[in-house]
Amino acid sequence: MSWITNVRNALPFVAKRESSDENLWHKCKGCGQMVFTKELEENLYVCPKCDHHERIGPKLRFAQILDEGSCAELPVPKVPEDPLKFRDSKRYTDRLKAARTSAHEQDALINARGTILGHRVVMGVQDFAFMGGSMGLAVGEAFVRGVEEAIREKAPYVIFTAAGGARMQEGILSLMQMPRSTVAIQMLHDAGLPYVVVLTDPTTGGVTASYAMLGDVQISEPNALIGFAGQRVIESTIREKLPEGFQRAEYLLDHGMLDMVVHRKELRERLATVIGYLSVAQAA
Repeated sequence: MSWITNVRNALPFVAKRESSDENLWHKCKGCGQMVFTKELEENLYVCPKCDHHERIGPKLRFAQILDEGSCAELPVPKVPEDPLKFRDSKRYTDRLKAARTSAHEQDALINARGTILGHRVVMGVQDFAFMGGSMGLAVGEAFVRGVEEAIREKAPYVIFTAAGGARMQEGILSLMQMPRSTVAIQMLHDAGLPYVVVLTDPTTGGVTASYAMLGDVQISEPNALIGFAGQRVIESTIREKLPEGFQRAEYLLDHGMLDMVVHRKELRERLATVIGYLSVAQAA
């Protein structure tokens, strides 16, 4: 902070600047163009110039998808925070504190009850802003609790995935969340309830290798990066150049790994339609 700013803030008769260029404008990560933040918000955080879908967190996702007034967030489950006493350049506990401060969430997966155009659902949203949406004990436990709540409510479980993979600071304990989530999905199916996955940018690593690809219906937002290993790793392993758009949603749709790619403006209505169809089919 410069001395001019200090003087300005100290003088009561000098009007404080309530806004700045940083919060008035947003630089699109797709086309690089500057967009009015308000215009971006009104467009559901989709760039009006190039249609790039910006990454959004749980609060915004709940507001966009769930019916107004129906959202009730579920408590975040308590888990051991640093089971391996891990430290690299920083202590893991310090990284968690920093992530909670910046993302304003307790961990990377938040659940809520609500309705989508009248259809009751339990909905989970992964937050890429929280340590890359990485899957650790807290994410695995939140996923299981979300499924259990869906079973209690006799409602579908809808998950919005966004992750860089398993959380390295929790080692094998993070990888154990892959079979745990798989068992939870089987519990949901045994109860005769739908499981719907919406993959958002990016969904990679152990999350892709487990609950992100086990939906009754696989939906994705446009141009989302979806895969297990990174493109450069695959190319260096097979020693071949990969096709254009490899690991993007549209490529995966063309090759049968997704059921549909849906624009964010149409996602709420499409989810309601899918849930309606699946609920009738499960009841029959």
